[in-house]
Amino acid sequence: MVRVVGGTPRFAHESERVVWEQLCRTAADDTVLIPNLRLTSALKDHELDVVVLMPGVGIVVVEVKGGSVTVDAQGQWWTGGGTRRDRIRPVEQCRVGKYVLREFVEEDPRWKARHSRVRWGHAIVLPYTDVPDDFATRECPRWMVSGRGDLDDLAGRLREVCALQENTQRVPNADDVELILEILTGRRFPVFDRTGEADEREAAADRLTQEQAALLSVTRLIRRMEIRGGAGSGKTILALTQAKDLTRGQGDRKAQRVALVCYSIGLSQYFKRQLAGVPRNHRPAFAGSFEDLANEWGIDTASHDRNDADFWERDLAARMTEVAAGLPDGKKFDAVIVDEAQDFADHWWHPLMKALRDEDEGGLFVYSDENQRIFARFGQPPVPLVPLVLDHNLRNTQQIARAFGPLAPMRMQLRGGPGTEVRFVPCRTDEAISTADDHVDQLLNEGWQPQHVALLTLGSRHPAQVERQQADGHVGYWRSFWDDEDVFYGHVLGCKGLERRAVVLCVNTTNPDRAREMLHVGMSRATDELVVVGDPDFIREIGGTQVAHRLGID
Repeated sequence: MVRVVGGTPRFAHESERVVWEQLCRTAADDTVLIPNLRLTSALKDHELDVVVLMPGVGIVVVEVKGGSVTVDAQGQWWTGGGTRRDRIRPVEQCRVGKYVLREFVEEDPRWKARHSRVRWGHAIVLPYTDVPDDFATRECPRWMVSGRGDLDDLAGRLREVCALQENTQRVPNADDVELILEILTGRRFPVFDRTGEADEREAAADRLTQEQAALLSVTRLIRRMEIRGGAGSGKTILALTQAKDLTRGQGDRKAQRVALVCYSIGLSQYFKRQLAGVPRNHRPAFAGSFEDLANEWGIDTASHDRNDADFWERDLAARMTEVAAGLPDGKKFDAVIVDEAQDFADHWWHPLMKALRDEDEGGLFVYSDENQRIFARFGQPPVPLVPLVLDHNLRNTQQIARAFGPLAPMRMQLRGGPGTEVRFVPCRTDEAISTADDHVDQLLNEGWQPQHVALLTLGSRHPAQVERQQADGHVGYWRSFWDDEDVFYGHVLGCKGLERRAVVLCVNTTNPDRAREMLHVGMSRATDELVVVGDPDFIREIGGTQVAHRLGID
């Protein structure tokens, strides 16, 4: 039985239907018919009326012309008569269509592997025109055209076209025909890529953040300001933008010597990475952590025990205050910008104020979110600040922002776009890390790239984090956050201001101390997909009934 590819054909003219039905009745059982095949070349679009694929014979492209067709003494083809006579080019149409189809097939890598051309032909069928037996033109011999009297043997005549037109080429076998059909479905289609949707959302978030940066120009005459915003409001990017703007100066505002300071190593490494490609005259004089600033001023911190709380929480700041007070004017700053300022203790502000050229009027810009205060410090800047509130979530999908929304009292407008639902995976606390590992693998199997995935813990560190920190040190470990090769393993305490597209949040603790704030930070680190793993009763305890409900915890 003849095989038809492409579904039920739709015919523009009755002549095409007549030819189609005749081929369906008379062609050999292994023949494949393709009606109305559309192809596009560099020059134009083509529609092939019928393509006939005959294993053991060849492939023929057929052009059908209805009505009364004539050919004049100059070899030009016409259809109709009287006042409705139209010029047509059936030979050119089917010949060009054949070459375009053949080129499409033979350029396919799957066909190139065969290194052999098969027989291709083109033919014209005029079902309502009587064609004389001795008809011929330079470009169309009689055996290439079939008229009304040839329809009964139409299939046989098409077989003859292949034998006469390209008889030096090999005949296609059944495998060739199947490969041609496969090639005609196309090749190398884009596969679903999780990063495509994430890229689009990130581009939208970047645009919204830049629009938000217009606030900086509106408030440019305010020298001391606190910018408050919830997770995902773009505070860190705004702080970076402000640091660059103040450094280069704008309009009537002179270029300033600026310090951009934070607490965590991870965020400081982000600053340095973002500023690495910025021209020197647009780069702040200092960008890094509070400890980096101490090292900049010649205070050695490397030899101090990390567990010496007195040194890190109090003594270091006192020593920095002494050094800052004695800095020459050229080493001081016109403005200090502090990101994640809720991490700073009261006495940490003293060296920052002393580092200003003008302690009374120098710029102080503080970016904070009290709902992400996860350290036992409750400091405040020692000077009054003009408040500015950012109430738009730009960085998280709406589903993720809704899930952690109840953890913050500020109601945010969700502008991050739609995404997938947040997943909650119930398990015992002692099984949380192994369960989280399983779901990291699942995210990778679902199409996320390793560099877009992070596993963050609330309790003890993941063994992979411990291993990397021991091997690379704290700075080397945080540089790996931007590696393109592997999943990042971290703790929520170090990830404020940072984000990854897909996060598995591992609630591997039963200690309620500041666990609500850590849950908030951890959930908000995911921009596109979030999986929360842990004991449902404990999450309900620390997050409340609203968070539990939004995670699907009954």
